[in-house]
Amino acid sequence: MSAVLALDLSSPRGVLAVVREGEVLHEAAFVSERSHNARLFVPLAEALDSLGEGPARLVVGTGPGSYTGVRIAIAAAQGLALARGWPVFGLPSIATATESPCRVLGDARRGLFYVARVAAGEVGELRLLDAEVARAEVAAGDDWFTFDAVAPLGLESVRLARPNAIALARLGAGLSEAQVAKAATRPLEPLYLQEAFITTARKAGKQVTA
Repeated sequence: MSAVLALDLSSPRGVLAVVREGEVLHEAAFVSERSHNARLFVPLAEALDSLGEGPARLVVGTGPGSYTGVRIAIAAAQGLALARGWPVFGLPSIATATESPCRVLGDARRGLFYVARVAAGEVGELRLLDAEVARAEVAAGDDWFTFDAVAPLGLESVRLARPNAIALARLGAGLSEAQVAKAATRPLEPLYLQEAFITTARKAGKQVTA
């Protein structure tokens, strides 16, 4: 079975792991608020050393989370895939919630919050809710987690979680060769919650994406 290299930069804590036949060959984490691109390549080189020259799958955590971080992870993984001929595909970072089934709550910005159900590594529909409805859903019960740095809306019943590269690698390892081949044909991009917000700059004719 191919080894799996998993990479997740969707939060300020970047994580990498290499797993082969259930055994963790390498795990690394680093903290970087705004410079994942500067901090990534030493742990990534160490992960590649642990892999050796054999075949591997590359799995990228696609969020929801830091758009910039996810894009950096995608670019690095695509470069490796091109150089080594490995398949690369994405899986939602929140699929690695350690307790399953559960529900995940996160800040989607602009006054909205996302919720999703996670079970056995599968993420259900991501729904966008306003604050009032999000509070009501959490109050109704279930085990709730967030991958945000702090619990949204100050809800104490929502526990903190972090992307888990080992769990991500094991999810990737659990896919059949046919499933990997199909996943590798899909566009590799961050898990978008909303359309880009475009504003018109003060200088005429110039647009800025928020």
